[in-house]
Amino acid sequence: MKKVVIVTGSSKGIGAATIKYYANNNYNVVINYNHSLDDAQKLYDEVSKITDAILVQADISKEEDVKKLMDETIKAFGRIDTLVNNAGIAIDTTLEDKTVENFRRIIDVNLIGTFLTCKHIGTYMKEQGTGSIINISSTNGLDSYYPYSMDYDASKAGVISLSHNFALLYAPNVRVNTICPGWVNTEMNKELDDDYKKEECKHILLNRFAEPEEIAKTIYETDNNLYLNDSIIKVDGGRC
Repeated sequence: MKKVVIVTGSSKGIGAATIKYYANNNYNVVINYNHSLDDAQKLYDEVSKITDAILVQADISKEEDVKKLMDETIKAFGRIDTLVNNAGIAIDTTLEDKTVENFRRIIDVNLIGTFLTCKHIGTYMKEQGTGSIINISSTNGLDSYYPYSMDYDASKAGVISLSHNFALLYAPNVRVNTICPGWVNTEMNKELDDDYKKEECKHILLNRFAEPEEIAKTIYETDNNLYLNDSIIKVDGGRC
């Protein structure tokens, strides 16, 4: 029987690359999107040629949507082996332009959304007797700070704390690990100024941003290392 992976926020970027990686490694895949139906449909059309796949629209900051995501996965495949919490947003602004409304929206998606999926799908996995959760945080939540993204940074630091607590709660049958990417060539970063990108690359030993496929590979390998639990894995090309 094929294993089943849910990747939240998987219509593009790291999420889409992760869906493709798992599909190419004989997993059935659940593509989750909130607004990007066209991108999600294109991804579905591609991966459904090689494995079974379903599309599920869900805003993970809403508890009823998280329950729908879980229920539709179980209905389609009868099990959930891996949850990759990838969905996230950033609203980078100066301090003067930051609003409580935007700050709350970032926390709702990045932190509360991760909490809700870990709570409901993790509980299902615990009852199932096996499972793996990979939470996508960021080096912004560890050791690289940007005042323009202080709300995003705070949410990603919270994801790391959540991961530790859920790893303790769900042990030993459900493993919970965290991936902290540095700069990645995704749509979220496509509008960065070229001079700014060059300056950032000077602080990366590999002198470049990661590709989404490189993060996807790390996610998959972390998932399939059965002795890896409660780990924080930094993937930043050697930022210094």
